Amino acid sequence: MQTVVYTGPTLAPGQVREVLPGALTRPPVARGDLLAERWSPGDTAVIIDGYYRERLSVGHKELLWLLAEGVTVIGAASMGALRAAELGPYGMRGIGVVYDQYASGEVDGDDEVAIVHGPEEVGYPALTIALVNLRYGCREAVRRGELTEELAGRIVRTAKERPFSHRTWPELAQALGPDAMDALRTLEKAIAAGDWDRKRLDALAALRAVGEERPGPVTVEARSLGTGPAEVLRWRTRREYAPGRWRSDLDVLDAARLYWSGYPELHERVLTGLLAEVAGPDGLEAYVAAKLGVEGDLPAALTGRLSATEQAQLPTAEQLRLVMVRVWPLWRCTDWRPAVVAELREHAEWERWSELVAEADEAAEQALGRVVVPPPAYCGRLFLRHWGGSQVEMARRGFGGLEELGRTVSRFFALDVRRR
Repeated sequence: MQTVVYTGPTLAPGQVREVLPGALTRPPVARGDLLAERWSPGDTAVIIDGYYRERLSVGHKELLWLLAEGVTVIGAASMGALRAAELGPYGMRGIGVVYDQYASGEVDGDDEVAIVHGPEEVGYPALTIALVNLRYGCREAVRRGELTEELAGRIVRTAKERPFSHRTWPELAQALGPDAMDALRTLEKAIAAGDWDRKRLDALAALRAVGEERPGPVTVEARSLGTGPAEVLRWRTRREYAPGRWRSDLDVLDAARLYWSGYPELHERVLTGLLAEVAGPDGLEAYVAAKLGVEGDLPAALTGRLSATEQAQLPTAEQLRLVMVRVWPLWRCTDWRPAVVAELREHAEWERWSELVAEADEAAEQALGRVVVPPPAYCGRLFLRHWGGSQVEMARRGFGGLEELGRTVSRFFALDVRRR
């Protein structure tokens, strides 16, 4: 069992390991980071810091997927506290004062924990003040008699009125005037020392809770989460292959589907294998007939996914099997793409399809401002000429319609224009 801690400005990796010596540390969490990690049931994810602006913030479905995988998910201090308050009913556990404030509704904006910070290379130095720290510091100062309630309230209101990127000590001092200088110095000193750094205190409390309790995973129904194996595969295989250009194994799959003449045969073989697994002991033929509700010959309503030759020459059982394979997304929620990618990776042409993605990106960049990508349906209709205009050929490659084909083709449109 492993513990992975996502942190940055709130706690440095060394501070994490002082409390949890065996923990793995990661930078502040962003969209896709959880899906890219390798998890096992019984692992623990501690979400402390997360991105807001520079990158997309961590998604709720990612966290729910993690829970469904049997991972204990704990949030505290910053982004973790915010997401734990939102997902508490679904099994994410929140720890600390900041979490309690979000869960109770005392605070409700993500700007309460947001700060501007420096890069990872220099340890994510905080360049602004977290509002939750300022609230906590003012409260503590009033409790100790070092600050009046009136001035404490004015400091918090002044900070709240400003964008989080402008909550600095100099800007607060300028806005509040000379009578607040001593109070601001007291707050700055105590927050910098960690005594009134509420985010840091909460993060340490979360790490201690993990070390002492090892809380068990929460059971979550995964079917309704909307994050399946293909989405995980996309994030785990996503790589920046050139500055500003990204490619995943699913992008390589798209290139093979569009341009490799041998793809339909591989697609049919892999999906037939998946279909046989679904059918179980009853056998493929009986399962397909029962699923489609067919007795005797194939109804005319189902022949649109078959070529004229297939309709004329194949026995009914084979026709039914092909129909089931070609309308897979319409009847089966299990995504076939990871299984097909696993086969394609072993193929000698994998690198060529990978290069096709790179060529398509280069062509799109060079054509910027000169070539306009049409709407998906029209884009799909144009590309269908590759296959003689046959919608059966489109179905053989796993596309459910022109819209879906067009969305896939859009990345390759400029390359297609350049080639033809």
